[in-house]
Amino acid sequence: MSKYDIIVLGSGPGGYVTAIRASQLGFKTAIVEKENLGGVCLNWGCIPTKALLKSAQVFEYLKHAEDYGLKVKDAEHDFDAVVKRSRGVADGMSKGVQFLMKKNKIDVIEGYGTLKPGKKVDVEGTVYSADNIIIATGARSRELPSLPQDGEKVIGYRQAMTLKEQPKKMIVVGSGAIGVEFAYFYNSIGTEVTIVEYLPKIVPVEDDDVSKQLERSFTKSGIKVMTSAEVTSVDTSGKGVKATVKTSKGEEVLEADIILSAVGIKSNIENIGLEDVGIVVDRDKIIVNDFYQTNIPGYYAIGDVTPGQALAHVASAEGILCVEKLAGMHVEAIDYGNIPGCTYCSPEIASVGLTEQQAKDKGLDIKVGKFPFSASGKASAGGNKEGFVKVIFDAKYGEWLGCHMIGAGVTDMIAEAVLGRKLETTGHEVLKAIHPHPTMSEAVMEAVAAAYDEVIHL
Repeated sequence: MSKYDIIVLGSGPGGYVTAIRASQLGFKTAIVEKENLGGVCLNWGCIPTKALLKSAQVFEYLKHAEDYGLKVKDAEHDFDAVVKRSRGVADGMSKGVQFLMKKNKIDVIEGYGTLKPGKKVDVEGTVYSADNIIIATGARSRELPSLPQDGEKVIGYRQAMTLKEQPKKMIVVGSGAIGVEFAYFYNSIGTEVTIVEYLPKIVPVEDDDVSKQLERSFTKSGIKVMTSAEVTSVDTSGKGVKATVKTSKGEEVLEADIILSAVGIKSNIENIGLEDVGIVVDRDKIIVNDFYQTNIPGYYAIGDVTPGQALAHVASAEGILCVEKLAGMHVEAIDYGNIPGCTYCSPEIASVGLTEQQAKDKGLDIKVGKFPFSASGKASAGGNKEGFVKVIFDAKYGEWLGCHMIGAGVTDMIAEAVLGRKLETTGHEVLKAIHPHPTMSEAVMEAVAAAYDEVIHL
């Protein structure tokens, strides 16, 4: 029986990062993967979707070349080539993880792993033991009873990335990050897209102003948005698919070639041996303490299988903290109130901290500043004037409570707010930090200035 200090079950951005950090700290480490290194994120999620979205963005630039004083005759797209490029990017990233495993002397055990009592993992008949086992098995597309996925006419995100033909009409059910990203991609290349969202607004976890802006942008681009709407039944017996949608005005039947179900994710906790070991689960999540220890000594869990936000960067941070604690390092529990969220449709969305409504619900006295990109020189020069930066501060202490952005490239800007909040920066300190001009990032400074009635360019 092979013996390790740490075995990581799953090689997504939680698992492989955990394994690398464990190896750096001197642990003899192995990682178990049933499919491709990199997990869903690198192979079927974060990375290949961004490749699709980049193709869509470039295509939109070509279609609007005249706006930049350029002429492009008959811009066309090749759907198969776009998908092929996306898969190539994913394959390259997965090979990169393979290299990192070799570089860090991590044993890769291929196959389906099952937990066993006594700190053991059974990988298709071969048993491995370790002093510590870290569960990082991630999640998959969640299915609704009224919307069962057949993989052909009713699909999840995985099939949406590798369709053999571009659909003429698509219904996207759910308007979280996955839903709106695919809605943008398919609409930009000519598919007629309808979004059906159960809640009163799209991207429902975002600040109200961000949700309203995205709905305006999507509607302007030709996407039909239906909020406070629910798909109650689906008929796939014909050539396409018919969805019965319940709205406040009654029922409506929508017809399309395909339905994309983007109603969230389901943790991969079935059939991995949790019951055999006795690990406690509550509502689809493995219960852990601040350092990701389960109720059974020697077994840990990180990422989408635990109650924290289901985001790649959260899983990575949890894994690093977990093994650093095992190494005896002094570590602090993650502040889940300071986790940035990013959505990569166009316009992009990025946010961290409290929304304006959440701050009001807490009874806080707040200062709110908002700076539109229509007043930004860099945004005007780039032809990307949609959106804004919005900041929320505590009026008494100057604490940066929240930051919400929608616009071109904002996912690359949100880290300023995350770091500022981590360092307990005040609004006045942000104002005195000189931001370069012309940049999109100076909109953060301008929004803070607006909150304190010192804004210059409005």
